[in-house]
Amino acid sequence: MTASTQAISDAGVSIWLDDLSRTRIESGNLEELIKNDNVVGVTTNPSIFQKALSQVGPYDAQLKELGKVDVETAIRELTTTDVRNACDIFKPVAEASDYVNGRVSIEVDPRLAHETAETEKQAEELWAKVDRPNAMIKIPATLEGLPAITATLAKGISVNVTLIFSLERYEQVIDAFIEGMVQADANGKDLSKMASVASFFVSRVDTAVDKKLEEIGSLEAKGLEGKAAVANARLAYELFEKKFAEDPRWAALEAKGAKKQRPLWASTGTKNAAYSDVKYVDELVAKDVVNTMPEKTLLAVADHGQATLGIIPGNYDEAHDIMNDLAEVGINFKDVTDKLEADGVAAFIKSWDSVLTDVQSGIDRVNG
Repeated sequence: MTASTQAISDAGVSIWLDDLSRTRIESGNLEELIKNDNVVGVTTNPSIFQKALSQVGPYDAQLKELGKVDVETAIRELTTTDVRNACDIFKPVAEASDYVNGRVSIEVDPRLAHETAETEKQAEELWAKVDRPNAMIKIPATLEGLPAITATLAKGISVNVTLIFSLERYEQVIDAFIEGMVQADANGKDLSKMASVASFFVSRVDTAVDKKLEEIGSLEAKGLEGKAAVANARLAYELFEKKFAEDPRWAALEAKGAKKQRPLWASTGTKNAAYSDVKYVDELVAKDVVNTMPEKTLLAVADHGQATLGIIPGNYDEAHDIMNDLAEVGINFKDVTDKLEADGVAAFIKSWDSVLTDVQSGIDRVNG
């Protein structure tokens, strides 16, 4: 293990890789990252699968075996095969951590982001198709996604809640999680084998807010550039601590073996070259969190990460001050996060449309 990735793991952060492909699995690279860089989980999304499935070659054998199936069926088979195989690789990690880690996420079709019943149905189908206890089903934190999250958990299915940008929505996600676990308990599910994470997106917040701060152009505004995302995430962790400490339903669930829904820092690759390439890792260190990193960020952390740079507890007052200062210079944070959610759904749908095109081309190619 590298000293830097070991240090961040020792501080309580679970390192997950934000990427998956057939090549990464079959080359042994995923196992190497587990062995050498403290990687203990994987997240996927439509953009990641678009990148993987656009490659000519790695999926051809399975496409040929599937034959001239419809493209939706082909995509389901290709992606669940990758997730199932990754789950098998992570099985020892899952067992050693009592299924806290060793998790591999697969997302429902992003076109269903505003369809509660269809999201719930597909989540159950994906869980059954992958058929591994260390899988996680990703459901977006749209208003329509919230009841689907509760219903999916109630069936004993582990859930990764994605596309969270605001504290208000995050609080709703925690409530949806706790209610889902209450229902899972009532349904006789084994709470100890279930897990959930709440994926709070980070760098995209700075990208959006910095653009507005530049437009405002005052010295006060310029002084706040690069501060919104970390402050927002730190306040999410404050909310995490508060909600699970104060909700009486949770104390009863925890006594039955339930595990807290951990905050997961997503979108942690630095998009502004003026900022440190490990900014959204070093500044968001805390116990019981996940940081899912693109490989470029993971390698940067392994090389020069500093786990003690930004321990979250103890920085809440500063984070509140930053959010107040942003409001004072004219940033409407709710408008920012509402747009980020809408843009995030749209971006994943666009990636999924590309997946449909690429896989159809693959079907046609291997079948002559």
